[in-house]
Amino acid sequence: MLTFEDGVIPDTAAVGARMASMGAAGAMQAEERGYTIAAAGSGRIRVEDKRIINCNADVNQLVPFKYKWAWEKYLSACANHWMPQEVNMSADIALWKSGGLTEDERRLVKRNLGFFTTADSLAANNIVLGTYRHITNPECRQFLLRQAFEEAIHTHAYQYIVESLGLDDGEIFNMYHEVSSIRDKDEFLLPFIDTLTNPEFKTGTLENDQKLLKSLIVFACIMEGLFFYVGFVQILALGRQNKMTGAAEQYQYIMRDESMHLNFGVDVINQIKLENPNLWTTEFRAEIRGLMQKGVELEYRYAEDTMPRGILGLNAGMFKEYLRFIANRRCQQIGLDILYAGATNPFPWMAEMIDLKKEKNFFETRVTEYQSGGALSWD
Repeated sequence: MLTFEDGVIPDTAAVGARMASMGAAGAMQAEERGYTIAAAGSGRIRVEDKRIINCNADVNQLVPFKYKWAWEKYLSACANHWMPQEVNMSADIALWKSGGLTEDERRLVKRNLGFFTTADSLAANNIVLGTYRHITNPECRQFLLRQAFEEAIHTHAYQYIVESLGLDDGEIFNMYHEVSSIRDKDEFLLPFIDTLTNPEFKTGTLENDQKLLKSLIVFACIMEGLFFYVGFVQILALGRQNKMTGAAEQYQYIMRDESMHLNFGVDVINQIKLENPNLWTTEFRAEIRGLMQKGVELEYRYAEDTMPRGILGLNAGMFKEYLRFIANRRCQQIGLDILYAGATNPFPWMAEMIDLKKEKNFFETRVTEYQSGGALSWD
């Protein structure tokens, strides 16, 4: 079981760069000898030899590109760089200290921070200790490196908000242990992290390749694509009412980043399906649909906990409809039938929040141009 005290596991197993160019016999010899770099003397690779998983081409050779969409997403992410300190928190601090928020609004903010402080750490651990080892394509790995850095920025942002507001950091950062609606979501995710971070886990069999694909779907479509959206709506709804505007601005940038992570994850999932059609069995699809339904249930329970009474023009019933709408979209994106017929989006303004291709002025402290590469739609 992964814990937050775990260190990075040294990569002595036969995964990734050093094995990619050696062939089966060379890989076995390298594993026995403990090689830590790619073998010398490998030839130039052909683009047709590249694959997302189980690739025999040298993963150290970035070009020629096979998946140009991965490289373009990496460039877009780099073009939309931001840091938490660029956002002025003075209005939030004054509002928080003046008692200008209701108790329900303060609960909502704290619960949000309690979930997200841990969630982005989970996401980073999953990338660095798990996913990266099993993706055998260099342009996809390049995006994963950028994604891991963005997860660190997000954790930094939540810490910056906690510190700015003078909150009890022990209370906020330990909520994943103390608040059941947060703990249940994290415990749902942990088995899928454990699969990829297990040093004994290797792809190359039907069973393990399906486990990898399942974990990728859980993290892209359920964690980043579903578990984050109640919190995004809540904080951005506060911002729309001119409350907690600094926090809302940071959440808007985080949502933009997470939307890019989601879209990249969907592309990786669909490419793996294309290259390995034997994985997409009837039984596997049924299991994924069941996981998606479980995700909706857990996130709705979290919505009820964070918002026991209607506030900000929102109520838990609206979130039930919204989560069903989002789940349908995620299913469609990876080629599954929808789960909830007729579900609609009660928050159409959320789509606008993802589009940050305009200039933003951080309350007259700095102007940053967010390029069009970061503009995303629900499609």
